[in-house]
Amino acid sequence: MIKPRPWLPTPLLSLLLLVVWLLLVRSLAFGHFLLGGFLAVTIPLATHRFWDAQPHIAKPWLLLRFVLRVLGDILVANLEVAWLIIHPRRRLHPHFVEYPLMLQDRFTITLLANTISLTPGTVSANLRLDGKSLLIHALNAKDEAALIAHIRERYERPLKEIYEC
Repeated sequence: MIKPRPWLPTPLLSLLLLVVWLLLVRSLAFGHFLLGGFLAVTIPLATHRFWDAQPHIAKPWLLLRFVLRVLGDILVANLEVAWLIIHPRRRLHPHFVEYPLMLQDRFTITLLANTISLTPGTVSANLRLDGKSLLIHALNAKDEAALIAHIRERYERPLKEIYEC
């Protein structure tokens, strides 16, 4: 992993900015490379004090497995929602669920809420001000306890292991 330096607080972001600049101008001319490099160094330097601290990833392989699981769940949920739409005779059970959180860090709560919203059929609607629970709307939730257990086992526990160990 690339270590941050005082003059380069986020090296991967700087590299990304340089690549995006070169793609935008569609040229590898020395002047564009020089200007892109200048922007890639100065933009993070000027804005790094406004950012939250970067999270420490305790288990990177578990993170990769989590991302693959979420991508698979998104694919399966898309098929399930399409099936529900194609067969209008099936009775939907839309439901709001108050989900009690085990997570405490703002970053991991945000990741969990985004993961829930990315999966078709569920949307994170609200986070309580105390940060103890998340309001989730499910398109087809017959059993509230089963939905809570599913989210806790598939998403929340791995995020807690990855980031909050």
